[in-house]
Amino acid sequence: MTDPTPQEYVDDMVRRRGYLLDYHRVMAAQDFPVLQAANGLVSAAYLDQRTLDRKTKELLFVLSLTVLRGDREHIASHIRVALQVGATAQEVLETIEIALPEAGVVAFQHGFDVWREVVGAEGIDPSPDAVAWLVE
Repeated sequence: MTDPTPQEYVDDMVRRRGYLLDYHRVMAAQDFPVLQAANGLVSAAYLDQRTLDRKTKELLFVLSLTVLRGDREHIASHIRVALQVGATAQEVLETIEIALPEAGVVAFQHGFDVWREVVGAEGIDPSPDAVAWLVE
């Protein structure tokens, strides 16, 4: 069996993960051995089937990236995969809400804004009479 080319490796990463980040693409071209090494750790902790199912792992990634105020696209990619593997939009929201007591409102809002964009959640605007005092 021959070693995969960087292109084959990137294609396999997308198939296994369900997403690809910009740094994966660039590392494949610029330092392929380090990408392979880093991806090996990710596979062992995240992609390989062990005790936790994929849905649970995705929800944990959404929460941890929210708390760390990770890159918006990184959070979005895990939200999309969570939805693809069976999580509901409500389950993802409840996962992000766990950030409130431990990481605070700012971290929660970061993840919430990404969730809102991914699932297309809409809000309720105040009635005109409720905001009339603002224009007086």
